[in-house]
Amino acid sequence: MSDAETMADSPKKKGKWTRRAFIGAGVVAGGALVIGVAVRPGNPTDDLSPLLASGAGEQLLNAWVKIGADNVVTAIIPHVEMGQGAFTALAQMLADEMDADWTKVEVLESPAIDQYVSDSIGREFIAPNLEVPAILEPTVAGGFLELVQTMGLQITGGSFSVRATGQRAMRTAGAAAREMLVAAAASEWNVPATEIATEDSMLIHAKSGKSEPFAKFATAAAAQSLPAKPKLKSPENYKLMGKPLARHDIPGKVDGTALFGIDAKVPGMKYAAVKAAPVIGATVASMDASAAKAMPGVLQILNMGNFVAVVADGYWQAQQALNTIDTKYTQTEADDLNLNGLFARYDSYLNDAGDDGGDTETEEGNVTDAFAGATTQVEAEYKVPFLAHATMEPMNCTAWVRDGKCDVWAGHQSPLGARKAAAAAAELDFDDVNYHNAYLGGGFGRRSENDNIEMAVRIAKATGYPVKMIWSREEDTMQDHYRPSATSRFQGGLDADGKAVSWSNIHTHLFDPQEAPTVPYYNIANHKIRKVDVPTHLRFGPWRSVDHSQHGFFIESFVDEMAHAAGKDGYAFRRELLAGSERHLKILDLAAKMSGWDQPLPEKHGRGIAFVPSFGSIIAQVAEVDMSGTKPKVKKIYVAADAGFVVNPDGFIAQMESAIVCGLTATLYGEISIKNGAVQQSNFHDYQMLRINEMPEVEVQIINGDHKRLGGGGEPGLPPLAPAVTNAIFAATGTRIRELPLSKHSFA
Repeated sequence: MSDAETMADSPKKKGKWTRRAFIGAGVVAGGALVIGVAVRPGNPTDDLSPLLASGAGEQLLNAWVKIGADNVVTAIIPHVEMGQGAFTALAQMLADEMDADWTKVEVLESPAIDQYVSDSIGREFIAPNLEVPAILEPTVAGGFLELVQTMGLQITGGSFSVRATGQRAMRTAGAAAREMLVAAAASEWNVPATEIATEDSMLIHAKSGKSEPFAKFATAAAAQSLPAKPKLKSPENYKLMGKPLARHDIPGKVDGTALFGIDAKVPGMKYAAVKAAPVIGATVASMDASAAKAMPGVLQILNMGNFVAVVADGYWQAQQALNTIDTKYTQTEADDLNLNGLFARYDSYLNDAGDDGGDTETEEGNVTDAFAGATTQVEAEYKVPFLAHATMEPMNCTAWVRDGKCDVWAGHQSPLGARKAAAAAAELDFDDVNYHNAYLGGGFGRRSENDNIEMAVRIAKATGYPVKMIWSREEDTMQDHYRPSATSRFQGGLDADGKAVSWSNIHTHLFDPQEAPTVPYYNIANHKIRKVDVPTHLRFGPWRSVDHSQHGFFIESFVDEMAHAAGKDGYAFRRELLAGSERHLKILDLAAKMSGWDQPLPEKHGRGIAFVPSFGSIIAQVAEVDMSGTKPKVKKIYVAADAGFVVNPDGFIAQMESAIVCGLTATLYGEISIKNGAVQQSNFHDYQMLRINEMPEVEVQIINGDHKRLGGGGEPGLPPLAPAVTNAIFAATGTRIRELPLSKHSFA
């Protein structure tokens, strides 16, 4: 195979499928058993004849499990790996149910095809508690499959990988594979299936002393009927789940063999640098490229309407030539808009909404009367800015359009979405696009957008070359799909005993998830939450923990303000709000205990607490902050977490730590500002990242509270961080922070 066909394959542990496939229960190909999950009546496995990919041009089977002739079990993962450890955790879940030998488990990423949409995510999102009899399961699962296929949803994000695909698909597939192998062995050995045990990829019949590897029965197992609802293990029988197993993707990332989108290599490849209009909505009015044309290595200079591209023999040549082009852009309505003007627009919309305007998200009781009759009334307004993603790997894509076909190489959170976007940009049918996904050098939601895919394909189509397009860091910062800025206003009422009796909140925007502004876990009888949508020209996109990143700060800051107004400790006040919810209280109490909440601190030091359930997980954090200097120094973060059941504790802890890095960066420094409609920040000198010497010590403790309802790990560690830190600053200084980032404030 050529480099173009193999660039996304790292040795041994990870491969890619790049051709069309079908869903089926089993087929034997090349001495391997491939096991998928049947999805509906009318799709019987006996009528399917897919092939397992072993080289270029082979037709593939869309399935979850492969057993090779060498007895290696391959878990086929319908998600991408962007550092979150999904490949390992999902493989653990499948291998545990299958009783596979972990030392012989490999991982293969699924192809970008309609049949591999994220139907488990759709089911988890739409009907998380739906359980049906086994006889109806194929029909119900098929319904969700068809629904999600119409959406083209194949996504990694929202902390859904483990709690949806892992729990619903990977475990089921592993258990089904085990039952099929046992049935095949029972038939050949002429013994009851109940007498056959499985362990470390072996089938064992103790009474007769027979023992054979899974591979021995691959062919016979493929002929077995696929169980619609195989029996899953209970936690006391887990052998791999819950264990801190080493990640599949780490060795290649350490020794340099892991390949990312930016590592793509295609014979005859050229390089493209791009510069888009600085104000979204503008187009190129004119450009003077005379100097660029004379520079060595420059092959083509393209006016693509909303951006300019230079194609050259090397990226450095392309970028240097691009820097010499004098480009003028058309005017837009946003040309006079600055950040202060945008926040003034937010204020205007909020003011116009008054007491009853806007869209009501949730309402219970009579907030107006409860607030009016409250002994103590508390009001506050909070603001957060736009945030960029700043992924370590800048946005890139390699594309080759020729002979009515298109190949695309990139790292994308939605490979199917990227493939469809490429087809549209190339003006080709979906089947004429071959998409090669790779490791992602950071995603955080940014790599769920298709702009880099579309741009690279358009350039490749216009030039005829295979082209690797790389965004400069400046372009990456100034052309992001940003976490929205927002303003949020609160009113809260307390009775004579300092008990919360009313909660009113109106805020700008609501992106995702819908429950982010709500507080159903807090016992407040009268509450009303509303939003107003405010138009802005900037592009919004999902940012780690999405709207919880804003509303976690808003809500937990205001809870602390209400506690102070009530004359109560922030931890004690939250305990009152959580009364009756033992699971929530356990996490809050654990965080307080870990931090030594009642222990004295040195002068100008403070502790702050925050409690934010999100993405199915319950997280409480305590921040310890030193305010003795000219700026806050976060010394330690204590994290108490209940994600239902944590599949890989090391991976989960790493995600808590990672989320704290992202959250603390945003809390201290993160701000995208606008002048004359254009983003002002361009690189790490003015969009600052957290430095290693600023990273606090992090301590994480896990409680497994409900093994049937798993929560996420990648997102929920971020929302409590900002309010925990700002509440700690208040404890140390008496200064209440209502606007981020902290770099906007003086602490001298």
